[in-house]
Amino acid sequence: MRLDGVSELVPYPCEENEAKYIPLGVGVIIPPWNFPLAILAGMTMGPVAAGNTAVIKPASNTPIVAARFIELLANAGLPPGVVNFVPGGGGEIGDFLVDHPQTRFINFTGSKEVGLRIAERAAKIQPGQLWIKRVHVEMGGKGTIIVDSDTDLDSAVQGVVASAFGFQGQKCSACSRVVVHQEVYEEFLDRLTKAMQKLKCGSVRDGDYLGPVCDQNAHKSILKYIEIGKTEGKLLAGGEVGPEGGWFIQPTVFADIAPEAVISQQEIFGPVLAVLKAENFDQALAIANDTQYGLTGGVYSNNRAHLELARRDFHVGNLYLNRKITGAMVGVQPFGGYNMSGTCAKAGGRDYLLLFTQMKVIVERF
Repeated sequence: MRLDGVSELVPYPCEENEAKYIPLGVGVIIPPWNFPLAILAGMTMGPVAAGNTAVIKPASNTPIVAARFIELLANAGLPPGVVNFVPGGGGEIGDFLVDHPQTRFINFTGSKEVGLRIAERAAKIQPGQLWIKRVHVEMGGKGTIIVDSDTDLDSAVQGVVASAFGFQGQKCSACSRVVVHQEVYEEFLDRLTKAMQKLKCGSVRDGDYLGPVCDQNAHKSILKYIEIGKTEGKLLAGGEVGPEGGWFIQPTVFADIAPEAVISQQEIFGPVLAVLKAENFDQALAIANDTQYGLTGGVYSNNRAHLELARRDFHVGNLYLNRKITGAMVGVQPFGGYNMSGTCAKAGGRDYLLLFTQMKVIVERF
């Protein structure tokens, strides 16, 4: 309703000038598997609210959740053809939809590799295509929490554990690295190790904290990173598979990791945490920024000057001070990152619908 109102323009003599937002057209929605309903719903209904139609290509391993969502829309009375369901593999169905000349925009959330591939393919003009396709991609992250020397270590440990191992670390916003001031480094490791002993890996239906990772491919990939981590630092916890009966992996922590290490730079997307040491806050901030990603970050500190420095110089789309770095709420913390984390769409934010509109200006002279 706000976007459908009158846009304020600079008055000009003898003319009536009007600016209005109109829809783009048909968009392709490609959501991730890790939040197969919540993210799908927002990615789809935002463009629809802005007046567009959508074609959903769900993640290959969560098509049934998307199918049930389509049923809900039909039951709610959404007219046929507004939201359409086309499941299939990304290399076949996804490429076809991205390349199609009638596709006006692509709204994607997933891995960096797939997001960049979509952006590249969408940039190519197809025969009969009348527009430059608009592409919004939200990709990976390497979420880093800084633990300062002047902070409540118990609160910091709690926030790190929740951010790193919630949902088995299968969040682009997850804490994958924690950079700790050298003055509290050993004490932090001690408290973190004790906290890790309380995490049980198994069926969440039985009350265990960590369930299985997504599938066999994720299981293999994460275990590969764990083996790399064993050569790059000190294994503090985990490092092995979990109980039988599922793709379980023990929550894993490596200490004494160098900033340039593989597990310090690449997105693992699993329950693996790298702990790094910094000589001072400035160095900790430099380490946190030394990554191709820029999605989430956090700082635990009671030093106001350091918190203000992080506000200015910690280059992430979502920065959390003295709290965990996961769990952005719609309308409260618009979500999206910089650099190779994506186009900073800020889902759940006031400006999100603007991404799926175009402004038309009408001038009448009297």
